[in-house]
Amino acid sequence: MDPAVTEMTNWAVDLIDVRKTYGKSIDALRGVNIQVGRGEIFGLLGPNGAGKTTLVKIMMTVVRPNHAAGTVLGRPLGHRRKLAKIGYLPENHRFPGYLTGVQLLDFYAALAKAPRAARRAETTQWLERVGMGAWADTRIRKYSKGMMQRLGMAQSLMNDPELVVLDEPTDGVDPVGRRDIRELLLELKRQGKTVFLNSHLLSELEMVCDRVAILIEGMVARQGTLSELTEHTLEYHIRCVDDFSSVRSKVEELGGKVEDGVIVLPGRDANKVNTMIDALRAAGITIESVEPRRFSLEDVLVEAIGGDNTAGATPTPGPIEQRRT
Repeated sequence: MDPAVTEMTNWAVDLIDVRKTYGKSIDALRGVNIQVGRGEIFGLLGPNGAGKTTLVKIMMTVVRPNHAAGTVLGRPLGHRRKLAKIGYLPENHRFPGYLTGVQLLDFYAALAKAPRAARRAETTQWLERVGMGAWADTRIRKYSKGMMQRLGMAQSLMNDPELVVLDEPTDGVDPVGRRDIRELLLELKRQGKTVFLNSHLLSELEMVCDRVAILIEGMVARQGTLSELTEHTLEYHIRCVDDFSSVRSKVEELGGKVEDGVIVLPGRDANKVNTMIDALRAAGITIESVEPRRFSLEDVLVEAIGGDNTAGATPTPGPIEQRRT
């Protein structure tokens, strides 16, 4: 492929047929294809052992695949110049405990070949941005796990990356810290950076991700925007003040079903909803509320794994798009 053409691809990450086998029989990845658009926040999710961290490590050339094609930032996997434009926070990272926060970030800035004169300002700026300014001169051995995660976020940004790859960035972080990290990720997106996020906290992914991929047993089971992945789970819940048992047959004829005294109408067809409302009103039934509901990302994951996300699952009120704004 012409390098100039490759460089201009719309995909920040375009992984094709990624395979990894450990030993002779453990297939960690079995032909993974993932595309991440430039300037978007992309979430990778799946159960433990699905191969998420292995995939991230292959992207970062920490693990050698059995087979992998595609590009990262428009160049083949492992391209040195493009690796230098990636910020990386690995899972369960470790930093030398004898260094202070400032010293650690200065070290990583030096690795990124940042000018010495600019490094101090950069380290101070990022420590403040992740809420660690007061701990700048404290040795890392005294940091809590949540503080280590905040420091790790700052470390991943010291090279002014085009792509930020984060493996479980909110692990061990308290609710306030998770909110701060979410805000930082959205800020990075506004700056035009691409964020590749691996996390088991599905509620976090729902709030920030433009698109996600679900990895199950080393294969991509689902991939797309949150609305695309949950489109088939949209339904309307109609609550009535009066007893509607007399029109139950009409409700079922119109495609509705009764669950715990609530009329549930699957689908997103507003005309069907209006028809149902008209039928209830014609029968003299007083309607208390009409509420659109969509299942959560957790329910979609359960469905992808093979569970029944209609049994015992509680839908999340309202469209996901509204919760992300």
